[in-house]
Parts: sequence; structure tokens; C-alpha cells
Amino acid sequence: QVQLVESGGGLVQAGGSLRLSCAASGSIFSINAMGWYRQAPGKQRELVATIIFGGSTAYADSVKGRFTISRDRAKNTVNLQMNSLKPEDTAVYYCNAHTILQLRPRDYWGQGTQVTVSS
Repeated sequence: QVQLVESGGGLVQAGGSLRLSCAASGSIFSINAMGWYRQAPGKQRELVATIIFGGSTAYADSVKGRFTISRDRAKNTVNLQMNSLKPEDTAVYYCNAHTILQLRPRDYWGQGTQVTVSS
């Protein structure tokens, strides 16, 4: 089992920045990738950014050049640096962890953290 706790959300003006953090605990040795998703009111949850623990990253087109996902191995955390925020970035942001344990892939989710970008 993996537990994920997000932090760092809040209210920011358009053009501003926020840094989200996701702290993982439990069977962290089994995590091979983590990511951030977001869900705006009335919309489907969508992928924002992922990081494979081998080092590669991927981003949604809508955030490329503005968001950066990174891993702090010592702290068992994954961060999402969000710059040049836009009102359309407003959403609940969820941390995701993908595990492979005993050859069984599984996904775990945090509780979410609200990001609101004022227009």
C-alpha cells in the first residue's frame, strides 16, 4: 500500500507561481512512476505531468514550458513547480503513484489540493 499526501495548493494571481508537493509513504520501494492530475469543476480528471523514476518526464501540452515535475528522493516526494499560472489551471490537483509489486501494476491517489488562479 502507498499513501500520498498533497500540499502547496492555494490562491494565486494569474501569472504567479505555486509549488505542489506530494509525500509518499508506505510501500514506496514499489513505486516506479508518479504524476500529477487535475480536475476542474464539471470536467474530467486529466493528466498534467508524470515522472518515471528512471528519470524521464512528460507533460500535458497545456502546461509544457510552465510546469516542471521533479522528484526528491531523500524526502520521498514529488513536486510540481507551476509558473505563469492561468485561470484555466484552476482545479483540484491530485498526486498519483504507480506501483509494480509482484508483477501487478497498481495506482494510488492522494486526497487532492485546491489550486485557484484568479483572473
